[in-house]
Amino acid sequence: MQMMETDRLRLRNFYVMDAQAFLEYAANPRVNCFLSDKVSTMEEAALKLQNRSCEDSYIAVCLKESNALIGELFYLQEEPDTFNIGWNFNARYEGMGYARESVEAFLNYLFTQKEARRLYAYVEDDNLRSQKLCEKLDMRKEGCFIEFVSFTEYEDGTPKYENTFQYALLKREWLQKHSNRTCFE
Repeated sequence: MQMMETDRLRLRNFYVMDAQAFLEYAANPRVNCFLSDKVSTMEEAALKLQNRSCEDSYIAVCLKESNALIGELFYLQEEPDTFNIGWNFNARYEGMGYARESVEAFLNYLFTQKEARRLYAYVEDDNLRSQKLCEKLDMRKEGCFIEFVSFTEYEDGTPKYENTFQYALLKREWLQKHSNRTCFE
């Protein structure tokens, strides 16, 4: 992946040396959809990042000045030109605008470099921060899937189904608002 920079951030491939910072937020997922990515040890974190370092679909979000990992962006491409996107950030960096800054650069990258026509994100109904981020990015709330998916179970072992919103954005909508922006070096 081509490294991207914003005013305060660097978006790049993961490195195994990011394992400690990755472990800090991946050890205790705050959103159920990240339970499958949960890691408990440095070894697990290093192995997961070794795999991700070879994939352009996972992008490390780092502070520009220190290169310290603070979160991640990711996508799954659905042929030919639709992408399912998501993000996960360390709680210590919430409320500073880093998620918005990085996701704006990410959307620009997907629309202009990966030729995405449509992007969408699933957001659980209790994940208010991600809902607000989608809205700030001018993503359209297209619907709510009731009891859409289960990532965890209740104490009695039955699946806990999540209500999930779908937000989406088209390339033409993005370009209308961001036609003069670029964040690539």
